[in-house]
Amino acid sequence: QVQLVESGGGAVQAGGSLRLSCVVSGVTLRYYAIAWFRQAPGKAREGVAWIHDSDGRTIYTHSARGRFAISRDKVKNTVYLQMNNLKPEDTAVYYCALDNVHDSSWDRYELYDYWGQGTQVTVSS
Repeated sequence: QVQLVESGGGAVQAGGSLRLSCVVSGVTLRYYAIAWFRQAPGKAREGVAWIHDSDGRTIYTHSARGRFAISRDKVKNTVYLQMNNLKPEDTAVYYCALDNVHDSSWDRYELYDYWGQGTQVTVSS
């Protein structure tokens, strides 16, 4: 079955950087995309970035644009989220998710069937 395993979270000061990794296995879908979501306490799950596996197209939420970069290594079956210039408001549990989700609906978390366990990112001021 599909498995997603995140790593790379941690605690950093504002302005710092982290790189999250999502190792993917067991995928049988012909077409799929992988997205990073995050959820802060008391807030709704929010889409952060999206990448299509076939052609590498990417989408970012407004707050991530210019600071975060999503990429994939098809040899390692890993998707990365490089996060730079982190801010306290980036503090959340970050999840990677996978499914055949069209780019027009990329941030609708309910459309993704496959999720990782989450990794905590804490940014202090």
